[in-house]
Amino acid sequence: MAASYGYTVTGYADSTSAVTNPQGIDTTAVTAHKNTTGRVGNADPSTLFETEYDVLIEATPTTLGDAEPGFTHVRRALEHDCHVVLANKGPIAERYSEIMTLVDTSMGSLRFEATVGGAIPVMGTIEDIGPPTVTAVRGVLNGTANFILSRMAAEGIDYEHVLAEAQDLGVAEADPSFDVDGTDAALKCVIVANVLAGGTNEYTLTDAVVDGITDIPGSALELAAEDGRTIRLIAEASPEGVRVGPRLVPQNTALAVSGTQNIVQIETKHAGQLNLSGRGAGGSETASAVLADVGRLPSLSK
Repeated sequence: MAASYGYTVTGYADSTSAVTNPQGIDTTAVTAHKNTTGRVGNADPSTLFETEYDVLIEATPTTLGDAEPGFTHVRRALEHDCHVVLANKGPIAERYSEIMTLVDTSMGSLRFEATVGGAIPVMGTIEDIGPPTVTAVRGVLNGTANFILSRMAAEGIDYEHVLAEAQDLGVAEADPSFDVDGTDAALKCVIVANVLAGGTNEYTLTDAVVDGITDIPGSALELAAEDGRTIRLIAEASPEGVRVGPRLVPQNTALAVSGTQNIVQIETKHAGQLNLSGRGAGGSETASAVLADVGRLPSLSK
């Protein structure tokens, strides 16, 4: 996908191997090699940082607490005055002040659109409006949880049955706890809260008040429907902090998106409420957000 945007990939790594070439890598061939052998190449992953590159795209799995190995990858790139684009929520959600200090002392810059809302341009919109003019951000920020609640409401069946269906369809992971307990949505809101705070305060997951959807019975959605409402897992970042939990919302309104759709409402001082919706996760959606960030980086030649 990077080639279609006019970019050259000079290094590619997974958790156990790497392949590098300053002249450019055939990513299709690397993917085929990974599918066949389970490895992207024959080199050690650490060699990735020894090749020539302008931008590090950090897409390792999100980890809580120390945000490793993502944090170390970001630090190494910034210390070498390279740009970083994050798809990994961990470093910016769990070690925000440390990351920003590294950015301040580097010639490189940092972008992280893909960490919140997939292909939905949440961070770019906040940046364009100006974080000081945004008073709150809320929305449905996890497609797995939303799929489950939508199906529970539509079919009148309990959580466990819908979860099994979601796992069969590939919408939910074998271990769905990160999504259904509200952690994923909370991390996204923590990132937003840190940006809105502008360095005056730092938020991590421990500062968020989080409730998931695992204890919601099908009868609760039936009762909500009788009153013209439904239940959605709503995440919110505001000056009062970060909160995630099931909320009653009116049917046929913006927050009542169905299936795996996400929606983000941005409350502003001067422009009112802005609604952004779309696919909040997925390989191509995340890649489009990452590559859009690459295109926004300063002094980057294709």
